[in-house]
Amino acid sequence: MFRKFWYHLGRLLSILLARSILELSIQWKSPFPKKPFILAANHPSTIDPIVVTTLLQERISVLIHGKLFKIPLVGRSLRFCGHIPVVYGSGQTALDKAQELLTSGHSVAIFPEGEISPEGGFNEAHSGIARLALCSGAPVVPIGIYLDQKQLRRKITHVDGETMEAAWYAHGPYAMTIGNSLLFTGDVDDRALVRHVSQQVMRLIISLSRESAQRVRAYNRMTWRMAFFWWLQSPMRLIRSLHAFSIQKV
Repeated sequence: MFRKFWYHLGRLLSILLARSILELSIQWKSPFPKKPFILAANHPSTIDPIVVTTLLQERISVLIHGKLFKIPLVGRSLRFCGHIPVVYGSGQTALDKAQELLTSGHSVAIFPEGEISPEGGFNEAHSGIARLALCSGAPVVPIGIYLDQKQLRRKITHVDGETMEAAWYAHGPYAMTIGNSLLFTGDVDDRALVRHVSQQVMRLIISLSRESAQRVRAYNRMTWRMAFFWWLQSPMRLIRSLHAFSIQKV
């Protein structure tokens, strides 16, 4: 009971944080499918797991870099909320835990790239998304995230004697496009199939991310046009005001 309360308290704080510092834009291609399902998104910043949890009212467990679980208090809170550590060299353990949650009716979220995206690009998808989808039979919902790379602050941090890259995003547009769900079937031991599924999911994520980018750019162009036309009209407003004042004075 307390774990559920702690998760939803964290989700509420995440919503307040996201809405206060980010210019959120979310577009849905279709509603989420019936639970459980797998959310799969690109990973441009460190705050992505926080924002992803705000998309659902129900609890969702996110596969997160294992090093973050070594940070005092943060790691304990992540575990308490039901998130899953992904430890280098032991990825199958994380996938087994995710499949166990899916089997019990809980949705999970995964970042197929496995690490922060390079500036202005994407990493190749790891096989975890394909193996999880094929083993569980759960639908995959691709999500394309876009943010302003100029506002991103990349830093190398040290956790428990190990280094890891962090990409903090504290202000600016943050757009997500949520795609249609996909179902995959086949033999998880078929390497060619696993590679094909991983690549297909990543291609869709990249396409959705570019849609998110187009939406932000279109909004920015509209904002600039409005500002430009207001500037053009403002001298006329000033002239009319002065003229009206002079008439009243006479």
